[in-house]
Amino acid sequence: MPILNILLLILAAVVGAALGYFIRQQIIAKREKELESELSRIDERLSEKERELELKSREEVQRQREKLESQFDNRRRDLRQEEERLDKRRESQDSQTERVNNRERELGKRQSSLDLQRNDMEKQKAEQAAELERISSLTRDEAKEQLLAAVEKDARDDMARAIRQIEDEAKEEGERRARKILVSSMQRIASQQVSDYAVTVVPIPSDDMKGRIIGRNGRNIRAFEQASGVDVVVDDTPEAVTISSFDPARREIARRSLTKLIQDGRIHPAHIEKVIADARDEVDTIIKEEGESAAYEAGVPGLHPEILRLLGRLKFRTSYGQDQNAHAIESSLLAGAIAAELGANVEVAKAGALLHDLGKAVDHEVEGTHAAIGAEIARRYGIGPAICNCIASHHQEVEPDSVEAVIVDVSDAISGARPGARRESLDQYIKRVRALEEIANSFDGVDHSYALQAGREVRIMVTPEKVDDLSAIRLSKNVARKIEESMQYPGQVKVTVIRETRAVDYAK
Repeated sequence: MPILNILLLILAAVVGAALGYFIRQQIIAKREKELESELSRIDERLSEKERELELKSREEVQRQREKLESQFDNRRRDLRQEEERLDKRRESQDSQTERVNNRERELGKRQSSLDLQRNDMEKQKAEQAAELERISSLTRDEAKEQLLAAVEKDARDDMARAIRQIEDEAKEEGERRARKILVSSMQRIASQQVSDYAVTVVPIPSDDMKGRIIGRNGRNIRAFEQASGVDVVVDDTPEAVTISSFDPARREIARRSLTKLIQDGRIHPAHIEKVIADARDEVDTIIKEEGESAAYEAGVPGLHPEILRLLGRLKFRTSYGQDQNAHAIESSLLAGAIAAELGANVEVAKAGALLHDLGKAVDHEVEGTHAAIGAEIARRYGIGPAICNCIASHHQEVEPDSVEAVIVDVSDAISGARPGARRESLDQYIKRVRALEEIANSFDGVDHSYALQAGREVRIMVTPEKVDDLSAIRLSKNVARKIEESMQYPGQVKVTVIRETRAVDYAK
């Protein structure tokens, strides 16, 4: 019984396996048929796509072909038009060439006619020259030499007379124009006269204020002098205190500070320092305003702020008593007037004259001459080379490169040499006058000499037996040259040599 069951199970398994295999084969066959039908449908769709792409490509090729044909047609049309223009131009050039050829033929005919006429004229000229030689008994070369000699003599005489006349007229006209330009320039510039001070007097309400200024054991006056850098002189002068300093800016700061302290009444070291600091700020503001005012008055715009500040510092800088700020403005106006009269560059001349003494604002702080210092400062702050040369050459330390530099030198001399512009101390005046007389007396043949017109003229009396007329002329030149080499002076010094012969007799 169990064996039978096992066999039945095995038979059932075999039958099941066979039936499963058969069913699987049927499913696979059915799937293969579906795949084949699907592939056929895909092939049909691909063939349709290929036909559509082929149609599109044919249409695109057709469009490109039509476009290229249109472009070719346009190009052919342009080429035909260009050929027509070239044909017309060629025809025009051919006609012009024909006209030129005709003109050349006409010119050739005229040239041949002119050659015949020239030959006839030369023949007639030769016959006339031969006739003249026969009549004058002179050859052609001899007559030519005599004529040239006569013409040359007349020409030389006329030329000499013309040269002398032109020289005289030029000298007279030059002197007249120079006087006119200088006088006109000086008349148009009006400036105040100044004085040379080294001290400033501050008025006080009463002599009791002197004790408060000095303070206990002198502490107030010491604090004031230390903070301001000046000397305060409290002496027996009634109702006045004297401030002494070589620096005008310091004197101005000290004057303002002391005036405020006297008005306020509070005089002690702490307050003194505050008042002096405030006064220093006020003076700095004044310096800035003075620089701007000077540039505006002289008509020189566009200067660097540092240049304007240094220009304003010249307000508190004097030379021989002359205010350097006013001197710079006056020189600038003079230079502008002279440059306008001479046709030079007015802007360069005015700027160079305004800034020519710029170095004096810092010459006590920097080594070197004020002309070189001023030129270097101007160059550092973007001033042009032409103006820098005007500044550097106004004392002949470097060669002037332009007529404007010479005008600046002249305007500086005019501003400094005009009467009243500068003052000299009595000792300097006496030394200069004595030096002029000593120079004149050092030459042989001089009897005596006098310095006149505040040292602007030297009048020399010579011994007539030792000095003749020509020697007197040489003596005046030699004395003038020695004065130029050995002395410094504003303006010019006139040297007059007088030679006098007297014959004396007595009737008895």
